Amino acid sequence: QVQLVESGGGLVQAGGSLRLSCAASGRTFSSYAMGWFRQAPGKEREFVAAITRGGGTTDYADSVKGRFTMSRDNAKNTVYLQMNSLKPEDTAVYYCAAKATTGSTSYYVSAQRYHYWGQGTQVTVSS
Repeated sequence: QVQLVESGGGLVQAGGSLRLSCAASGRTFSSYAMGWFRQAPGKEREFVAAITRGGGTTDYADSVKGRFTMSRDNAKNTVYLQMNSLKPEDTAVYYCAAKATTGSTSYYVSAQRYHYWGQGTQVTVSS
């Protein structure tokens, strides 16, 4: 089992940057593929980014490609989401998620595939 705690959210002006962190408990963090999702008020939770357990492969939603970068540091049990050129439409609660996997090249874009979720961190982008 793994517990996830997000941090780094806040209020930023359009065009600005934020870096979200997600710290995981447990000794087997490197066995988990990780994902970032977000949910804006009145909308469904949507995929943002995903990364394989070793960090060698990432995938992004079209809406954030070229602006967001997901990475991980398995020695620190942490994943990151660097968000640049933020837009008001990026405003949402951001969640990290973990899925145990034996596949070194596996990553997941569907929220239903993930077993564990953090509590979320609010990101607000003002225009």
